Order: sequence, then structure tokens, then C-alpha cells
Amino acid sequence: MRALVTGATGFIGSNVVRTLVAEGANVRILKREGSSNPNLDGLDVETARGDLRDKESLRRAVKGCDALFHVAASYTFWSRSPNDIYSSNVEGTRNILAAAEEEGVQRVVYTSTVSTIGPPKPGEVSDEKTPLNPQSLAGHYKKSKYLAEQEALAFHRRGLPVVIVNPTAPVGRGDVKPTPTGKMVLDFVRRKMPAYIDTGLNIVDVGDVAKGHLLAYRKGRLGERYILGCRNMSLREIFETLSKVTGLPSPKVKIPYWLPLWIAGIDEFFEGKVLRRPPHLQLEAVRTARKPMYVSSERAVRELGFPQTPPEEAFEKAVRWFRDNGYVE
Repeated sequence: MRALVTGATGFIGSNVVRTLVAEGANVRILKREGSSNPNLDGLDVETARGDLRDKESLRRAVKGCDALFHVAASYTFWSRSPNDIYSSNVEGTRNILAAAEEEGVQRVVYTSTVSTIGPPKPGEVSDEKTPLNPQSLAGHYKKSKYLAEQEALAFHRRGLPVVIVNPTAPVGRGDVKPTPTGKMVLDFVRRKMPAYIDTGLNIVDVGDVAKGHLLAYRKGRLGERYILGCRNMSLREIFETLSKVTGLPSPKVKIPYWLPLWIAGIDEFFEGKVLRRPPHLQLEAVRTARKPMYVSSERAVRELGFPQTPPEEAFEKAVRWFRDNGYVE
């Protein structure tokens, strides 16, 4: 297999590259001029210079490849220019899939998000068939990823062989930025998590997510979605697990939802609009956490053989990686 991977320097993307290399694939990565790739140090990969907004560079990058793993995305809950999120996530997806179509790529794995899955009813869990009302999506990241997924499905209907994977909240090694989930882990380790709210999410090992991409390439049904997740955990359970992993105390105080929403609104105004820098507490992130997002990965496990590494191990890997790489004093 000769595969092009977009977003290869990111958290999920770099793990996808490592998985492909370990399986003996010839890997080419799409890399913007000036971007760093510490997660790929020592790997034997080919580099194609390009940008998701530059159509000609994408055609050159995908030429000769029989597989495309489109992992790249602007994964942020705050941006000085929200249009950049749509440009990267929606227009970029349209451009790279068009290039794959023109160059005759045999199969595409598109990395979506669990945010495009409809929310569960009380006491239930969502799956790939749970309906979503696009009007209910909070924030530019979720809206852009929904639109990007619709682009992928449209290309499938036109004949491009596309399989979609929907990762939940990945945790593990290599979260350089870090992602919103990694920031939660890092804030806990830095003792900056004094309280919690009543919510929950699905946690998955990022290494399993990477393997899920390869499994989707090999076994996934075209035009279908596969939730790549593991265990549904309340925020309190997540912090108690991190407490066991780190030996640090878990926050005991549960606060009402309106309090972080109010603080985030103030923080986003002064930090984001006045000082023009990322707010510590992002309004979209708080809105996202309003209701637990519990899902089932049963289809991916049944059809793909998707692995289920315990979240305890994923959190341990993440904490060790942050400590070993200087994120924690």
C-alpha cells in the first residue's frame, strides 16, 4: 500500500502514520511549509509539500497513491478567525477528496468526529444511526466537521470509495498541542482542575484509533460510519481514574453548569476579544459538555475487530508522555 496521510503531524495523524509504517506501508505525508513534526522523528516517510487550500499541491501529493487517510482538521473550540476553521475542515476536505477522485485513489478513510453523531436520549447511548439535528450543533468546530462529513458522503455517492471513522475523545502519547481532551488531562496533572460538572464522554486510546483507521481501510463498508470509541465515563470517573494513575487528589466539588458557562463567557471576552489570545476556558468547550455524549462502538468492534484498550492504560500513557516531554514541571 502507498498511502497519503493528511494531518500527519497531529495527535491522531501521527499515530496513524506510525501504525501504517509498522504494517509495512509506504507512507507519504502532506506537510505545510514551516510546520514541525516531532511526532514523526525517526520514521521512514516521504514528504509532500502542500496545503489543503492549494488544489494543485494536493494533486501532486496524492498522485501514485492507492490509499488516502484524510485526518487533517482544525480541532479547536476557539479561533480569532472562525472562517479559517471552515476553510480547513470543509473546503480542505472537498479539495483533497477531489484530488483523490481525479487521481483514482482506490480507497479513502475520512476522519470525522463523534460530534456528528446524534446525542443519546436519557439513559441510552448513541450509535452510527442516531439522528442529528444540524441546527443543534454548538460552535464552529462541530458545524464545520458536520459539513465536512457531508462532503465525504457526497463524494461517496459520486463513486469515490470512502469509509468514515468517528473517533470519540482520544487519549495517549503524542498530544503535542494538546487537544481539548489532552488539555483536560494536563490541567489535572498541573493541579488546575478544582471542580467538575455533571457530564460525561467516551474515552478511547489514540493508538486504538490509529489501528481503527487501518481496519476501516481493510474491512470497512463503503459509505458507512464507524464510531471509534471505548468506554463511556462521567467526568467524575475520569478524574478519579487520573487520580489513581497520578496519585494526585481528584476534585470533590461538583459545580452547576451555569458557573463555568459564565466564567467562560467573561474569559472569552477579555482574553479572546480584548487581548486577542486563546481563552483558558473556552465557551464552545463548555457548551459541548452540557450533556453527556455516551456512544456505542459495537459496530466497529463487530465489523472491523476494533480493539478496546482500557482507558486506564490510555490515561497512564498520556500522563507519562506529558511528564517525559516537559509539559509538567
